[in-house]
Amino acid sequence: MRMELDNITKSFNNTVVLKNVCFSQEITSVAIIGPSGGGKSTLLRIIGGLLAPDSGSLCFDGKKVNFNEKDLIEYRKDISFVFQSKGLFEHLPALENVTLPLIHTLGLDRQQAITSAEHLFDRFGLSDTKHKFPSQLSGGQQQRIAIARSLAMKPKLMLLDEPTSALDPEYTAEVLDMLRELQGEGLKTIIVTHEMGFAKNACDTVVFLSGNKILESGESSQIFLAPQTKELQSFLNKILEWNV
Repeated sequence: MRMELDNITKSFNNTVVLKNVCFSQEITSVAIIGPSGGGKSTLLRIIGGLLAPDSGSLCFDGKKVNFNEKDLIEYRKDISFVFQSKGLFEHLPALENVTLPLIHTLGLDRQQAITSAEHLFDRFGLSDTKHKFPSQLSGGQQQRIAIARSLAMKPKLMLLDEPTSALDPEYTAEVLDMLRELQGEGLKTIIVTHEMGFAKNACDTVVFLSGNKILESGESSQIFLAPQTKELQSFLNKILEWNV
């Protein structure tokens, strides 16, 4: 799956959030890093078809994404999205959170959806959460269920926007371990993250977004070993200063 961003630009209320963003690469596992307010979440939403750019184009495998609602409905079927938090329906137990989109989006009958969902709950050690509501679950459990729900849709690409930002360290580890396992099995991912260890060790490619542009991108090991721009050097120095 090759993704091409060509001069993507986006503004909100006359404030430029992304300016002429260009990127072209085969997608396996990509981490988008950078300072707050740099446009990371906005870029992810454009890639996911949740937000239209003001100008520029997005292509996958040479096919241009048309940002009209009719075409986007079809486009989004191949992409799943995991948000920072509050991604589950609070009024539904965990199992129904996963089965609902399988029934209404993929058209599975109820028993097929339950069987598919229970397989994922068993696989990821979540069987005891099936009948609990989100308010009864830890943050780590909620995010792992949100990821399982996205995975159940059998996406070609999973997008994750800071999925561990609201979690305590032990729950962060649970979620990142799950993601690394899925990536190892070939799931294609693009993740906006502040977890530099995950970006370095579990993602093939790192994209550094700052000042509304991609200033640097490349193999994750090389990006962290020898950053080429002073902006990335400064960012990593600040982020890594207090790491043990």
